[in-house]
Amino acid sequence: MIRLLALDIDGTILDSDGHIPTANRDAIERVIDAGVEVALATGRRYDFARPVFEKLPAPLTLILSNGAIVKTHDGETLMRSLLPRETARKVLADVPGHRESAAVVFDRPREGQVVFEAINWEHPRHHRFFAANRPFLSEVVPLEDCLTEDPIQVMFSGGCVEMRDLFGFLQTAEADFSVALTEYKHRDFSMVDVVRAGCSKGSALRAWSHRRGFAPADVMAMGDNLNDLQMLEFAGTPVLMGNALAELKTRGWPVTATNDEAGVARAIEQYILNPSKGVITR
Repeated sequence: MIRLLALDIDGTILDSDGHIPTANRDAIERVIDAGVEVALATGRRYDFARPVFEKLPAPLTLILSNGAIVKTHDGETLMRSLLPRETARKVLADVPGHRESAAVVFDRPREGQVVFEAINWEHPRHHRFFAANRPFLSEVVPLEDCLTEDPIQVMFSGGCVEMRDLFGFLQTAEADFSVALTEYKHRDFSMVDVVRAGCSKGSALRAWSHRRGFAPADVMAMGDNLNDLQMLEFAGTPVLMGNALAELKTRGWPVTATNDEAGVARAIEQYILNPSKGVITR
């Protein structure tokens, strides 16, 4: 029996326009009413996830920043795994060619959560993110000078090929950190997050499940992207979105409908609310 449901946000709960399908919201409400704990597992930080989780029924557990932070719906920190500032400093020094897109992210109440060396407010790829997060952004030159405390992560963004190369380079570096890649090929946009060694959505879900007394067999996880991989591997019931990356689909896991077809709602119905009806995959 499923006792904990872990859901990615972008590409999973949200449709391609960034909206929550009514069917998804209703299914999440029904599953909470049925006594199942729901956790949102996302690469977003707390305030960037807020516009999404505030439209969903509570209570929710929030696994944020690719597993570095776990908070309640109200912002209480339950678990935290920060990146040592000296490690962050070394990462920035090792990839000087990516300084323009680099940001350092902190667990702070408001101002200075996301620090860039320089912000191009009209950047064709990033201007929407900048506009939506303006109260939380700041600039520090050189960027390393912002590292007066341990950050959550160092974040890079750019085109898919460029970020794949960066991800590969950082994965092979002999350093004490972990790397997560989130890729949106239809937008030619990717993000590379450098977090504390051993940190991922999967490790956070494992630790939270242990704290709550849930075995992997009690956990269902849904996602669509590479940063969901460890979370899906941990869950006894992993389910991929129909829009998931092709390399995830080679794992042989069940596949539900796409995010534009309320795939979350369909999977909740099939696996949790009415499991006796069987599972229809795409």
